[in-house]
Amino acid sequence: MATQSPFSFLENLAQRIVAGPQPPQWMVHEVQQRVVLLLNHVLMQEREAMGRLLGQSGRVARVQWRQFSMALQVTPAGLFNVAAPGAQPDLQIVVTETSPLALAQTALRGDKPTISIQGDVQLAGEINWLVDHVRWDLEEDLARIVGDAPAHAIAQGARRVTQALGAFVARFAGGRAGSQPPDRAPS
Repeated sequence: MATQSPFSFLENLAQRIVAGPQPPQWMVHEVQQRVVLLLNHVLMQEREAMGRLLGQSGRVARVQWRQFSMALQVTPAGLFNVAAPGAQPDLQIVVTETSPLALAQTALRGDKPTISIQGDVQLAGEINWLVDHVRWDLEEDLARIVGDAPAHAIAQGARRVTQALGAFVARFAGGRAGSQPPDRAPS
């Protein structure tokens, strides 16, 4: 009979703490479903995007960041669906930047994050085309609900908040690196 170390409990506890809290599986499933609905809503506004995905029907792309992952399967309609559990991905996309702050800085600059890609080159090319050419027109969607003028005001306010957040993140990152914020002269 093998004996366990008395510290195995502490070791397991430390591993769980380092990994961070894990959301319940039902929550992960619901978030993934909402992401698919949003992606498909945006894709349905771009007929060319759907047409490009038609040729990739049945293919599975898995996107991963840290311990979070999502597998998407291309449907015969040229849209996405959550892939079945255990589905083998044809394309593996791993976001290699682990820092949420660095990812936020990259997004606010309008840049793409650093990624590692393995698998089907055609599927990777089509997904890259989608990333480069398909944009969500949030203002247009808001206008359908609240009207043109309020939607424009909301979108303009959101752009200002995004710009302010970008400036704050840039200053915060600059301060951590030991550099002066761009709008201040050195003392």
